[in-house]
Amino acid sequence: MVPELGLFLLILALCLAVTLFFIPLTGSYTGNINWMQQARPLVYGQFLLILSAFGCLIASFVGDDFSVAYVANHANSLLPLQYKISATWGGHEGSLLLWVLILAGWMAAIALSSRRLPLVFSARVLSIMGMISAGFLLFMLFTSNPFARVLPFPPADGADLNPLLQDIGLIVHPPILYMGYVGFSVAFAFAIAALLGSELNSAWARWVRPWTTVAWGFLTLGIALGSWWAYYELGWGGWWFWDPVENASLVPWLVGTALIHSLAVTEKRGLFKSWTLLLAIFAFSLSLLGTFLVRSGILTSVHAFANDPERGVFILIYLLFIVGCSLTLFAFKAPTVSTSIRFAWLSKETLLLLNNILLIVSASTVLLGTLFPLLLESLDRGMISVGPPYFNAFFVPIAMLLALTLGIGVLTHWKGNTLIWFIKQVQWIFPISLISGIAFSLFNGDQFIISEMLAIGLVVWILLTMAKDIRNKTRHTSIFVGLKALRPAYYGMHLAHLGLAVTIIGVTVSSGYSEEKDIRLSPGDTVKVAGYQFRFDGVVKRKGANYVSDYGTFVISRGDHQVAIMHPEKRLFQVKAVVMTEVAIDQGLTRDLYIALGESLDENGSWAVRIHVKPFIRWIWLGALLMALGGFLAVSDKRYRLKRRRAQEKNLEKTPTLPTAGG
Repeated sequence: MVPELGLFLLILALCLAVTLFFIPLTGSYTGNINWMQQARPLVYGQFLLILSAFGCLIASFVGDDFSVAYVANHANSLLPLQYKISATWGGHEGSLLLWVLILAGWMAAIALSSRRLPLVFSARVLSIMGMISAGFLLFMLFTSNPFARVLPFPPADGADLNPLLQDIGLIVHPPILYMGYVGFSVAFAFAIAALLGSELNSAWARWVRPWTTVAWGFLTLGIALGSWWAYYELGWGGWWFWDPVENASLVPWLVGTALIHSLAVTEKRGLFKSWTLLLAIFAFSLSLLGTFLVRSGILTSVHAFANDPERGVFILIYLLFIVGCSLTLFAFKAPTVSTSIRFAWLSKETLLLLNNILLIVSASTVLLGTLFPLLLESLDRGMISVGPPYFNAFFVPIAMLLALTLGIGVLTHWKGNTLIWFIKQVQWIFPISLISGIAFSLFNGDQFIISEMLAIGLVVWILLTMAKDIRNKTRHTSIFVGLKALRPAYYGMHLAHLGLAVTIIGVTVSSGYSEEKDIRLSPGDTVKVAGYQFRFDGVVKRKGANYVSDYGTFVISRGDHQVAIMHPEKRLFQVKAVVMTEVAIDQGLTRDLYIALGESLDENGSWAVRIHVKPFIRWIWLGALLMALGGFLAVSDKRYRLKRRRAQEKNLEKTPTLPTAGG
């Protein structure tokens, strides 16, 4: 009865989503206050229904109810409890239910905070999100029912969860990534509501900016977690494939980054309104495109669900509907919200505009490289592979230009600066940055690498321009008093930029100066890599909860000092008869030691072994963490929230005909 209850709850949630779309939206045009006020209760009801349905699916997994097809295909009675719970979103149907649950959670958060918004506006925002929710619920109920039964003869046991997913990565990565993906629906709904009302002002930007920043922060964390998961789970030692599904998350992140910068200009100066609206539309549309790529079956990827392409057709039609209707509305309504404010060529506005252009070009470059092979294949023009050489050739130079403009933009002021003033600001920063990059490349490694020189020079450029900006802000008082007076939003901005610099260091150093060796080792053999001595002590058999493994032992030393004892494994998962590589990593702030067992080569205990020494690779994910924390810190600014409330109250005073949701 639990699966039937879950299905019934989803049907009720669909009914509420459809009602949420039509009733409050109609009320916003007819002036019916009672209809508009139904938006919040409908949102809360839908959230509780979907949360309860999700609980029913978890109960089916924990209770080993293999009469449910989804449970039978993704679980097994031997599966550890934590993986039974995470298996709830380990396949297409359950991950789609998680997507809908997170969307309902975002809607509930908007409803809770909407009391001080104009009632007409909040009703339209929640109605648009109700439409999005209804589309996904229809998709789930008609093509991807997670509660479908295997009757009358259910299997005695399940087929087990994909061994690749039996990892903590599955527990944390999808929920956080979806928080970012789905979070962009808030910016989309705010943009459509603004277009419907033909009004977009600084107050609107203040309302939507915190939600967009939080979504961007979660997406940053989600992408970083996915990279970290691939690094330690797949056994190849890298951190980014330029895989189509990885790219599907990177593209909306790039557009979302442009969006939060564009919102800053719209809030501060009332500019870039059309930019902001388009970026809000495309950030969410590209999130939907990523969903289509993952679930359509057209991609071959370790990240894809590879389902029936007919399911992908539904998402594609829905994506085209969302994009088509949004752009049509934008074409008709955008002229009503445009502005003609002028600004100087050397100003923060100009630099943020250039920043947006570079981000959009980089996103377009990645999107083209991802979709072009699929387009050729669909037209029967053959199959090609677009790999790292293409992406590195186009994306890396754009990223370097972004880093350069970041330093300039941090120093410049709103409305404009003189060229002489700017030259005085960077007269020492530029040469120091250039010399630092040259020195780094000269004294590291066996050859001078221009790309590493430029990257490190840009890192120093970012750090010094940040320090200079902080000093400029505190020059009229003592440094400690000045620092205390600066707002958390300001520190959040610099923390995010610091995170970018840290990530650039990690990418540059780990890519240019890593050492690796593929070698045959027998018990007692030693090999030296990057100054570390690796001694192989052999392999023994061990039994896990649902697998048996070849458990290796390596003793690592440097000089006379023992550094670590590491245990890479080859695990045989018995139900699916799949062999998985479990790498051993000795983590450090400045380097990782990485060992992966290959194949057993003979009966004497010889194994193929892959050994990496990867300097500063953890800085890639540390930088991503700092970026996300910077976003969250900016949103936590109490003075900013007070400013937002005052703007809302001021807006209400100007529009007395629009009653508030709080009465």
